[in-house]
Amino acid sequence: MNSKYNIVSLIRKKREAKTLTSDEIKYIIKAYTHSEIEDYQVSAFLMAAFLNGLNTEESAALTESMLNSGIVVDLSSVSGKKVDKHSTGGVGDKLSLILAPVVAAAGVPVPMISGRGLGHTGGTLDKLESIPGFYTDMNLERYIEIIEKHNLVLAGQTKEIAPADKKLYALRDVTATVESIPLIAGSIMSKKLAEGIDALVLDVKYGSGAFMKNIDDAIQLAETLVGIGEQFNKKTIAYLTNMNQPLGYKIGNWLEVEECVHALKGEGPDDIMKLSNLLSGTMIYLGEKASSVEEGIKISEEVIANGKAFQKWIDIVEEQGGDSSVIKDTSTYPIATYEFELLSKEEGYITSMNSFDIGMGSLELGAGRKSIEDVIDPVAGITLKKKVGDKILKGETILTGYTNKPTMIETVTELLYGAVEIKNEQPKSELLVTHVCDSKGTRAFEL
Repeated sequence: MNSKYNIVSLIRKKREAKTLTSDEIKYIIKAYTHSEIEDYQVSAFLMAAFLNGLNTEESAALTESMLNSGIVVDLSSVSGKKVDKHSTGGVGDKLSLILAPVVAAAGVPVPMISGRGLGHTGGTLDKLESIPGFYTDMNLERYIEIIEKHNLVLAGQTKEIAPADKKLYALRDVTATVESIPLIAGSIMSKKLAEGIDALVLDVKYGSGAFMKNIDDAIQLAETLVGIGEQFNKKTIAYLTNMNQPLGYKIGNWLEVEECVHALKGEGPDDIMKLSNLLSGTMIYLGEKASSVEEGIKISEEVIANGKAFQKWIDIVEEQGGDSSVIKDTSTYPIATYEFELLSKEEGYITSMNSFDIGMGSLELGAGRKSIEDVIDPVAGITLKKKVGDKILKGETILTGYTNKPTMIETVTELLYGAVEIKNEQPKSELLVTHVCDSKGTRAFEL
């Protein structure tokens, strides 16, 4: 590719904290995608961007370059506003499996392309594939066919969608440049925009179990994501949510599917139901099936209460090859060979639960992967019996672990004891949702 640009000059420019033009960034991404510049040169660019940042225009150019490196799905054959949701990831975060059928049942098309888990957070695809027979690997024709039929599709990323992001992420992973807000935002938004959406709801998490450990970084990420979405004329709303303890009570792939089934029947834990209905209600609002988020939440609650959301879930499971009998009766699913309990050594109140350590405990039991090649055990995981603020007696069960790797039980038990803090005084409750961010800016969340 002949070009007026010199990659060394562009690296130097960003190293000196100068702003790259849209064309300069597009050149870097296109040239790298076509293997016309070297890994080590792009590594240098990534580190310069990591250290000096990218402004909103640079982030938008990066997103557009990665978006246009592959196919942007055309969903014009699907009537209505297409809306998706993205979470930045957390322990026990299974909300996509709840809100997708809820929103589709409310009449809003949901084209959902998800990823796998790596590290302490679980992946939506891994949860879906714990359902026997359920497939997420499909071509674009099948992807469009399913959403036309059901207003919903649950798929994995294909090689045609944002290939530059996949290549760039692999390089970021080995050059210590993953934790860059503009690079994270570009990666997320290039894939989401490629789905063919009209609007997007974001769940940006912060805390011990989240990628962003503090709220200030989470707000910066939310504002960057919303800014990119708005630059592409996609209505985008982000919520800041607390991940200082796991979401819900179940951690692990099949365990989380089971908790989703309960939620779709209106029987989920309070935090799961509250956050699911908020995100679903916002998607329904952006899909123009409600005149406000509040009305969207009521519609979300209605389609759960009348059984339409659960039926939509059954329909999509069967459409994508899954065995719906285990969804209709979760007790028929296989269980782990080994089970153990974490018993409290003292009386008091649960004052904190380190979500990262609990997520890593679940991973070590077999529910997650340390490398992309690791095989996940769908029945492995953890069920919490107590959460922050709960009173607990000496000898009472804090949580139960499930595994087919008995040699890991002792190590994980020690890790989990260190993850749970018990004191005499009951802690003050923390808000689940703290802020909302949209085109009007960021403000404290009130509903």
